[in-house]
Amino acid sequence: MKNSFFTRTELLGIIGSPVKQSFSPFIHNIAAELTGTQIIYLPFDVHATNLKSAVNGMVALGIKGFNVTLPHKIKVVEYLSKVSEEAAIVGAVNTIVNDLGKLTGYNTDVHGILETLNPFKDEIGGSCVTVFGAGGGSRAVLYTLIRHFKPSQINLLNRTGQHSEYLKQYFKDKMKYKSISTIELFSPEMTDAVKNSKLIINTTSVGMYPDVDDSILNNDDLFRKDQIVFDLVYNPIKTKLLQLAETNGAIALNGLTMLIHQAAKSFSLWTNKEFPVEKVYKSVLLYLSR
Repeated sequence: MKNSFFTRTELLGIIGSPVKQSFSPFIHNIAAELTGTQIIYLPFDVHATNLKSAVNGMVALGIKGFNVTLPHKIKVVEYLSKVSEEAAIVGAVNTIVNDLGKLTGYNTDVHGILETLNPFKDEIGGSCVTVFGAGGGSRAVLYTLIRHFKPSQINLLNRTGQHSEYLKQYFKDKMKYKSISTIELFSPEMTDAVKNSKLIINTTSVGMYPDVDDSILNNDDLFRKDQIVFDLVYNPIKTKLLQLAETNGAIALNGLTMLIHQAAKSFSLWTNKEFPVEKVYKSVLLYLSR
């Protein structure tokens, strides 16, 4: 039995609360099967009060690595040996690599966002961008935009103005980017910002299943043909926001591309193997269509 599957299989997982809705186990276990990688990826529901114990337990058990989701992405940083450059600036970690008890944190959401938007880099650079939300997803989006796309202006809108004001100052200090404006939701300024933006990004959960009739914007007159609208929500694949954008000819980008590419980066960090992006994308698409 020395060479059996289980004696050579490494354990990976995701910690968060709740985690039952996560697609990560489905994605990584399919990738393992497609690449012949001997890993098993499991979800671990970890309450906020148990985070430190859970991280220590994963080290003790020799778990190769794990993803981190809400509500732990920021708090988990204090339990790591080091963090990557992008994770340090974003201030949040979604992937951890365990190297003999030394834990390194990464933010592979940045890679997912970059891969999604890269085909439009020339159009986004030097243009105006509007971002909805001021949570962890927004942090990764702002970092990626500033670092890789260099828009002339970023409009930040959030339900709680205090949070967007904090991010404005945060990225001004961290990345010396001074062209972020905070705008109130449902104000005349919001309408102008959206209409004048080349790229519109929703980083909130508005429109996510089962609330598929919700949208951060409900007027398709706000969109135009040369715009790009990116919704980080991936279930459903085509949110109401994206449907409205397409009605006026805007380019609609769903969150599934980002989800798959951030998973691909995590997978490669853990296994040093190439992730089968297209095959996994098709598998998740088929799953969601059912």
